[in-house]
Amino acid sequence: MAQHEFLSSTTANELLAGQDWCPFMPVFAPPAVMFVRGQGTELWDVNGKRYLDFLCGIAVTSLGHSNKAVARALSHQAETLLHVSNFFSNPIATEAAMLINGLMRVAGAGDGQVFFCNSGAEANEAAIKLARKFGGRGRHVVVSALGSFHGRTLGALAATGQPAKHEPFQPMPEGFRHVPYGDIESLISAIDPSVAAVLLEPIQGEGGVVPPPKGYLEEVATVCRERGLLFMVDEVQTGFARTGHWFGFEHAGISPDVVMFAKALGNGVPIGALWARRDVAAVFSPGDHGSTYSGTAIATAAVIAVITEMMAIDAPSRAREAEGWIRSELADCEYVDHIRGQGLLLGLVLSDGLDSKRVYAQLLEAGLVTNAVNADTIRLAPPLTVSRREVAEACQILKATLAKVATHDKNGGAS
Repeated sequence: MAQHEFLSSTTANELLAGQDWCPFMPVFAPPAVMFVRGQGTELWDVNGKRYLDFLCGIAVTSLGHSNKAVARALSHQAETLLHVSNFFSNPIATEAAMLINGLMRVAGAGDGQVFFCNSGAEANEAAIKLARKFGGRGRHVVVSALGSFHGRTLGALAATGQPAKHEPFQPMPEGFRHVPYGDIESLISAIDPSVAAVLLEPIQGEGGVVPPPKGYLEEVATVCRERGLLFMVDEVQTGFARTGHWFGFEHAGISPDVVMFAKALGNGVPIGALWARRDVAAVFSPGDHGSTYSGTAIATAAVIAVITEMMAIDAPSRAREAEGWIRSELADCEYVDHIRGQGLLLGLVLSDGLDSKRVYAQLLEAGLVTNAVNADTIRLAPPLTVSRREVAEACQILKATLAKVATHDKNGGAS
């Protein structure tokens, strides 16, 4: 039988049958749960068990699961126009770019231009290329921070300040230097005539939800301005109201030259964006960068819906209010040493030597989705739409679980 005849006579069930190995490449650990449905802050697994989602796909579903405004926008756009390539324009991507620039202008960054891509890593890759084009031949180095995370593509990984993640893929691309986060003197010492840009997160997310020391970002901005360097801010995790402002850099009152977005930008639809001040963006010429799916209508329809809905609910103030609820609920918890972060990007630093991975596993068993972001820190990033009741329920689960794990440890593992 010819191949095309076989395929045309084969059903989907036949194609799915008979495979006794995982169909996915082993780049992720075995999943603990398979989720089948979500609504707002709630998730349900294949067995019908309910969970509260206080991770949001790592700060992605900031308007909650199955948000009606986003779903309507996607449904309408799917029946209207999906994709036409960048040989042509479409009004959806144009409106989305204008909305992003409008928010950046209101945030004090001025006017700029946008490049759409598919992820935060791609946005950072584009920023690295922009920095090299801006600096010119021989002035191409990007200085970033130890503990940072900028993505897993090769350039974004090289910018990431986590040497253990580099090792399997050595040699890494050259042109990157890493300095301690928050140490302005180390950053200044790393700058020489080969440096084109500084790349920082306003809060280090994957590094443990680590905010910078007071005044640090302002000092970096001053150094960059005085030295003629680009100040590039990675807002992939902190952007779009997550920290209680539209963008994390607003807490420092600075005006970055280049900003990268993703995650919450599509509320689950894969999309990233690079924004750059107009004079900086102007160094790119046609052909310098691109993407087949840059500004595709279906993804940017999600962007418009997300920004419009966030504006309607005043998402930044919601993040600030819910942060207050969480801090209040956990203020008397003896097993939380302190809470780092801002808005609804929070790191619970555990006391009593509690292991965050064990705590995470027990929280999941109890129906609360979080993340063990490092050895002693649990990351919380619930949707900006989370209710007071849901915060109270989640914090009760947290306190009960922490007490259970601590008691188990004190008893030498006996239940």
